[in-house]
Amino acid sequence: MARCPTTLCPPPGTRLAWGTVMTVIEVYADICCPFTHVGLRTVVQRRDQLKRDDVVLRVRAWPLELVNGKPLDPVTTGEHVDALRSQVAPDLFAQFDPNHFPRTSLPALALSAAAYRHGDRVGEAVSLELRDSLFERGRDISCHNVLVSVANAHGVGDVGLEDEERVLEEWRDGQSRGILGSPHFFCGDIDTFCPSLDISRDASGHIHLHRDAEALDLFLTECFKS
Repeated sequence: MARCPTTLCPPPGTRLAWGTVMTVIEVYADICCPFTHVGLRTVVQRRDQLKRDDVVLRVRAWPLELVNGKPLDPVTTGEHVDALRSQVAPDLFAQFDPNHFPRTSLPALALSAAAYRHGDRVGEAVSLELRDSLFERGRDISCHNVLVSVANAHGVGDVGLEDEERVLEEWRDGQSRGILGSPHFFCGDIDTFCPSLDISRDASGHIHLHRDAEALDLFLTECFKS
């Protein structure tokens, strides 16, 4: 399991000094994965509907360019974006631009790791904003100026070598935990791959997507028990 300073990242069920019990949902994911963008947005929306302010997302690095041995293809990603937009998420991917698709997600993942050193709330906010920058505003999140802008907006300092190493550490930890893909959710002793989406392909290789609210609520119900 990935390690984290207990003063910043309490494990599920840890009672904080001011009396709040935080429920931590860990997610292994790549920032450039459009399925993760939909998945995280859906979990955040459901969390808000349930008024569970005690729940926080701790998004770990699962760099698909290392998993697959090559960077994500912007054309293929664009096809996935089109499928998601047309089938399950018409309100998302407002200004996605394949021409501004990053060559690598590693610098953005390192920024996310740096943000989590400031606490889970800051880390979650930066992780979500990086995805919004890419998929909703069409920005290249491998660009230094874009990363600096996100970091400054959330009071995160410079990204250091320890943050880059953290990305690799989380990737190795994910391998040991049997990650199936991006996004893979953990909460206590339970885990599941992309609980908010049912993803399949037909005989011709065309992707088919459906919202799976029942699977998400089942995961969250079990998670809140932990």
